[in-house]
Amino acid sequence: MINFQTSILMQTNFIFDENIEWQDLGDGIHRKIMAYDDNLMMTKVRFQTGAIGVLHHHFHTQMAYVESGIFEVEIANTKKILKTGDVYFVQPNLIHGAVCLEEGILIDIFTPMRADFIK
Repeated sequence: MINFQTSILMQTNFIFDENIEWQDLGDGIHRKIMAYDDNLMMTKVRFQTGAIGVLHHHFHTQMAYVESGIFEVEIANTKKILKTGDVYFVQPNLIHGAVCLEEGILIDIFTPMRADFIK
């Protein structure tokens, strides 16, 4: 298994999901850091029904693809229900968060990469 907590940058062009461990973030949320370099990062975030991605903000541009499940996503005080196949886009420093209404997975992409995710 690959543990990206100790990696500085990705050193491969091909990443296999089965080789990456889920990180338990608590409260029904797990994350896999799929790939990154200094400019870009992709993560996979698995939510149990009822799990909450608390409202927060950061200087990164973010977009997320709903791989599965149903989520109530809030961006800058606007809430929408998103389901499999939908995408949301967050400009830097906008307050945003999500509530998982039906168990699912979000694919998050950040630019620049989230150095705070790498320990």
